[in-house]
Amino acid sequence: MTRLVDNYCRLLEMLLFVALAAMVVMVFGNVVLRYAFNSGITVSEELSRWFFVWMTFLGAIVGLKEHGHLGTDMLVSRLGPAGKRACLVLGQLLMLFVTAMFLKGSWEQTRINLETEAPVTGAPMAVVYAAGVVFAASALVLLARELWRALTGQTTEAELVMVQESEDLAHLQEEQAALGKTDTAPRSKP
Repeated sequence: MTRLVDNYCRLLEMLLFVALAAMVVMVFGNVVLRYAFNSGITVSEELSRWFFVWMTFLGAIVGLKEHGHLGTDMLVSRLGPAGKRACLVLGQLLMLFVTAMFLKGSWEQTRINLETEAPVTGAPMAVVYAAGVVFAASALVLLARELWRALTGQTTEAELVMVQESEDLAHLQEEQAALGKTDTAPRSKP
C-alpha cells in the first residue's frame, strides 16, 4: 500500500510540474503578445486559472501524504503516548468527516456544472469542480490509512504528532535527523 501511495504522489508531483510549466508558458506568452503585438490568447487566461485550481488541490494531496501542513502542537507534544494517540485518532476522524462532506459537495457541484460551459473554451465547468472530487477521494484514502496505522499501533511515538509549529523547526528537525542527532530543540546563540 505504501508503494502505491508513493507512486501516486510521484505522479501527482509530475502533473504539478507540467501544470506549473504550462501556466508559466501561457502567462508569459500572453504578456509578450500583449505588450509586443497588442494581442493575446484569451484561452490561456482561463486555462491558467484552471491549472492553478488543480495545482492547489493536487499539491494538498501531496502535502497531506508528507504531513507537510503546518499546525500547532503546543498541547499534543506535551501529552504522553496514549494522549498523543487519542488526539491523533480524534483528529483523523474529524478530518475524515470534513473530507467526506467536501467530497459530497464537490461531487454535487461537478454534476451541476456538467452542462455549464466555460466562457472562452466552452469546456464544461465541471472540470474545475472535479479537482475537489479528486482531492477529497485521495485524501479519504490517505486519512483512512493514517487512522488505521494509528489504531493498529503501527505509528511510532514521533509520528503521533503530525504537525510542526513552523517550517523552520521542521527543517531543523530534518537536518538533525539526517545527521543522526535526537535533540531537536533550537539552540540560542551566545
